[in-house]
Amino acid sequence: MGYSATKEKTNYFLSQPHQPFFILGILNAVLMMLLFGLSYKGFITLEMSNLQFHVYSLIFTFFTNVFTGFLFTTFPRFCQTQVINQKYYLNVFYLSAFGSLLFLLGAISNYLLMIVGMVFLFLSQVFIVVKLQEIYLSGTAHDKKDAFWILTANYFGLLGHFLFIFIAFAGVLSFSLYLFNVTITLSFYLYLIFLAFSVAQRMIPFFSHSFAQKNENFVKIIFVLLVSKTLMSSFDVKSVEIIIDLLLGSYLLLEFRRWELPLFTSAPILWVLHLALFWLPAAFLLSALSLIGELFLDISFYFFNIHLLALGFLTTVLIGFGTRVTLGHSGQPPHADRLAANIFWFIQIVVVLRALFSFNVAFGWGADFLFDISLSAWLILFLVWAGRYGKVLVFGSKL
Repeated sequence: MGYSATKEKTNYFLSQPHQPFFILGILNAVLMMLLFGLSYKGFITLEMSNLQFHVYSLIFTFFTNVFTGFLFTTFPRFCQTQVINQKYYLNVFYLSAFGSLLFLLGAISNYLLMIVGMVFLFLSQVFIVVKLQEIYLSGTAHDKKDAFWILTANYFGLLGHFLFIFIAFAGVLSFSLYLFNVTITLSFYLYLIFLAFSVAQRMIPFFSHSFAQKNENFVKIIFVLLVSKTLMSSFDVKSVEIIIDLLLGSYLLLEFRRWELPLFTSAPILWVLHLALFWLPAAFLLSALSLIGELFLDISFYFFNIHLLALGFLTTVLIGFGTRVTLGHSGQPPHADRLAANIFWFIQIVVVLRALFSFNVAFGWGADFLFDISLSAWLILFLVWAGRYGKVLVFGSKL
């Protein structure tokens, strides 16, 4: 009896797909950002540019792992089919963990080792998408439109990942800036943002008991606008990109308001998702303003618009969903206590700090210490979250 209890406790960490992928994602969020910060400050030299490393590592070692943990848990329910076999998701997890390790070691020591790590990470993502495709095709759900868009976003993620590896392997960055821009914008808008949006627009109204009838063309319109945004941003056509940002922000805001979500009366575990949702139109509207400033003032806001989406929308929604899934799938009520609510608010402080650093670059304030503060805040955010919920993910501990 004692042996069985010990065995069950030992294996708990691997018993559900979200647990190992969440832990790997959080670990990568800390390690990769720490490495980026050290390189940015000149303490170490990376085997790829700081921009390449920053974008690639966060997209494919942090966000992708967290997304995978969530989708491997919920996508079978979306499509009404069997849960994913443990052997399958563990093989994907080990492949992703091994690729992350090789990529990290290679980034600080050997270019070819770094590329090998990227290839392993790409293979893990291939197996992720293959499984999601299989679930989509075999599912018996009557309505699989949302699942289709989620799957579509994952295919764009594969394409973006392939292009990153091609750039690294072929060494084409020096004479193909447009390819690099396309790779970044495609991976960010059509993979990360569209994937998180596709999940959020399905799950948040459901959690909020919103019964408003959705516009059947809502996701299609957003997809077309994001494709347009990707193209205009890739080729730096700011005048058109401003119009697209205004359309995206305005349309998203009008649609979200129509859902009549209980914005000011919901519990923290829910209002954090509402906050994340409304960061999406806010980020696009503020992006339009920043692009207008860049166009007419001839200054750079240093990725201000990207970080509003990456921190305000993406990070907030992932922490919100991650907390809910972690508690709910450990047999505990999806309730956010005071510490959890403070974590949710702290994400918004991280957003503001990063925005201030962009303004510092744009207006020459000379306050470069804002980089150190915003990076430290990111590290604190994930260390505190891991300290709070890591024991739940690893051991199934009760809070």
